[in-house]
Amino acid sequence: MTKRLVAKADGHSESAVNSSGNYRTRIISSLDDVGQDAWDGLLALQADANPFLSYAFLHALHASGSAARDAGWQPQYLTLWIGNELHAALPLYLKYHSYGEYVFDWAWADAYARNGLEYYPKLLSAIPFTPVTGARLLARDDAALQALIATLQGVQRATEVSSTHILYPPAQQAALLNDSGYLLRSGVQFHWLNAGYASFEDFLGTLERKKRKNIRAERRKVAEAGIVFRHVRGADAEAADWLFFYRCYCHTYRAHHSTPYLSLDFFERIAAGMPQNILLVVAERDGRPIASSLLIHTDKVLYGRYWGAIENVDCLHFETAYYQPLEFCIANKIACFEGGAQGEHKMARGFLPQKTWSAHWLKHPGFADAVQRFLEQENDGIEGYIDELNDRSPFRASCSDSSSA
Repeated sequence: MTKRLVAKADGHSESAVNSSGNYRTRIISSLDDVGQDAWDGLLALQADANPFLSYAFLHALHASGSAARDAGWQPQYLTLWIGNELHAALPLYLKYHSYGEYVFDWAWADAYARNGLEYYPKLLSAIPFTPVTGARLLARDDAALQALIATLQGVQRATEVSSTHILYPPAQQAALLNDSGYLLRSGVQFHWLNAGYASFEDFLGTLERKKRKNIRAERRKVAEAGIVFRHVRGADAEAADWLFFYRCYCHTYRAHHSTPYLSLDFFERIAAGMPQNILLVVAERDGRPIASSLLIHTDKVLYGRYWGAIENVDCLHFETAYYQPLEFCIANKIACFEGGAQGEHKMARGFLPQKTWSAHWLKHPGFADAVQRFLEQENDGIEGYIDELNDRSPFRASCSDSSSA
């Protein structure tokens, strides 16, 4: 491999022979160079796939400019081919900052800067702006999987990057990367697990009395404010629904003195490309929409993504972003609701802590040793934190076992 094994910013890709096998390596900057059939065909073979890995979602991020070179995300997807058949792929970016990742390495970048070293660009394998666990190493078989890891290692050694970071891989892939020399970092998210509830009230019955009482009070405040809800499937969403959602999305960012990452073009693209995976929850009062949330789903998992409101109503956030989605899960027998990054407050609403992973490689030996020591201490702290959270389960003692299964 050579130092020039990097896709050009103009969108053209370069090829090289992978020394680890008979695969042809292509590093691409546009999924157009792969094609939807080839990409989604490979994705269909993965045990830990999700809609965020789909051609429709990833291509929308790139084509809309939301995750493009000008935004600090330069696609450098690793792909391995035999003939015209795609055998392995890794979503990969040259990254020029650490925004939109949710696994925070700002302190590492600062340490590099204080020592006169460049931390950016770095290599990042992640779904931009999406802290959701899912396959990162996409491979047709074990041979292609091993070749993909070897190719990544060759690229990171041969190119001018400080480090490589693979965010939110499933536990099995995290262990494989650890065996291949990557440092593991753990984190915590909060997920709701469906124990076969017949109704929302059935779910509430498993919670401690105080938690159950608080949720009922929160829902009552929204109902007494005269607010009703529509669940809009992607195939039924109209342009007006998306325009209103985007208005809410932007309003939330402005309220937090921030700039939205995603454009209306991005949302319109996923609306057209993956409607079967989309749910909009729209809150209305007197026939006028006042809040909305966007969720992505399969028949097994519901993923909370974004919410916003144009009016302040007490507890409206909880109803729109949590309780309405939970009712959707129960009605559609969806096993898990991933509410998004962080949020210990979710526990009071029946969500439980789940460990997440990321894998890291740093080129500088001294910094690699320092980060390894830091991660050993941090990972011990995460274990203790999860134990502490589990001791504060929101479920009644007789329901705890079934709720955490």
